[in-house]
Amino acid sequence: MFLGKIGNLRRWVVRMIRSDGTHAAIFLIPSLVGVTIFFFLPFGIGFYYSLVDTPIDGKFIGIRNYVDLLGNNSFRRAIWNTFLFTVLCVPMNMLLSLILASLLNGRVFGQRWFRIAFLSPLVIPVASIVLIWQIFFDLNGILNNWMNAWGVASKDWMEGGSALYIAIMIYVWKNVGYNMLLFLAGLQNIPIDHYEAARIDGAGRWRQWRSITLVYLTPTTFFVFIMSIINSFKVFRETYMLAGPYPHPSLYMLQHFMNNMFQQLDYQKMTSAAFMMATVIVMLVMILFMVERRFSRWL
Repeated sequence: MFLGKIGNLRRWVVRMIRSDGTHAAIFLIPSLVGVTIFFFLPFGIGFYYSLVDTPIDGKFIGIRNYVDLLGNNSFRRAIWNTFLFTVLCVPMNMLLSLILASLLNGRVFGQRWFRIAFLSPLVIPVASIVLIWQIFFDLNGILNNWMNAWGVASKDWMEGGSALYIAIMIYVWKNVGYNMLLFLAGLQNIPIDHYEAARIDGAGRWRQWRSITLVYLTPTTFFVFIMSIINSFKVFRETYMLAGPYPHPSLYMLQHFMNNMFQQLDYQKMTSAAFMMATVIVMLVMILFMVERRFSRWL
């Protein structure tokens, strides 16, 4: 009986070794080790720092760092500016991308060159992008020279309320081509037969767009929306190089706040802000997934 159990165990081990799942797990081990070392471990250490009063021999203080952070004026300003930037630039970028994709989906002269032109900002180095916008918006830049030629006084564009709108312009200019290609791929995957059948049934362009285009573009729109939100948090490089670590108050984002806390070695505020931002993003993505599922069922 004992030998029978040993034989059954041996056969089970052999089946496990020969199974596809075991082979896949073996090949995934290096990736899991890398993710653990470079993601989960720093994530856990950062969360620990957000719950202690000092990173060296710190005392556990719970959520006091988060409470103090919410009372920080700079943090509240950074939250509001980040929220305002995302609310303004993401819908603008998506709408412009969809319009351009709809235009390029038809027969347009030089269609290939238009696609390349709109994608070029993605491949240009960040330093070159900043240099272009500095030349244009600098106090002695091109735009002020044009204004002086028309008798208008020069303006420091990065030290006023216009700084936020310049950042939005940079974001849209850089990301509109990528989202346009995503929408264009979604439009080209819609069967033409559906439009022909709708025209035969007497449906107009608006009804075709609402009943066919919108339905088929729902997964693409959801993906573009998520990527646009993520990319809105990546504009920090451009704004940091363009306006420095302490820009105009209207341009002071969460990334500026965390970067400045890192330079001041205030790990408690930095990690607390990072985890609060990560929590909000995860909750937002989860809500969007739920909305997308219900919207797909409704359609």
